[in-house]
Amino acid sequence: MFPGMDKRAMEAAMRKLGVQQQPIDAEEVVIKLKGSNSEIVIANPSVTKVSMMGQNTFQIAGEYAERPQSSRQPQLFNDDDVKTVVGQTGASEAEAKAALASVNGDLAAAILFLNDKK
Repeated sequence: MFPGMDKRAMEAAMRKLGVQQQPIDAEEVVIKLKGSNSEIVIANPSVTKVSMMGQNTFQIAGEYAERPQSSRQPQLFNDDDVKTVVGQTGASEAEAKAALASVNGDLAAAILFLNDKK
């Protein structure tokens, strides 16, 4: 890092300054780009967490590639939730799924939403 400074002296200086490094065993690092439909993916990265003066930073090294963002979002409801909403409101399955999706899977809110539409 600094010419003429050996590794032990560098580690001692970092300890004196309160800098701590911790390796992180990561499989993949994904950076989602704001305002873009792409993401940067670093497979088999070398990741180090650096803590200094109450701040944590991460150093990432490795080969990277850019790819389109995956549009998968975790589903917040299941088939039983859909059946419950259909049974309580008389709505179709498609309407029940749309209502559940719009209220982030909240059963009560989906039922109220569909009942208010009647």
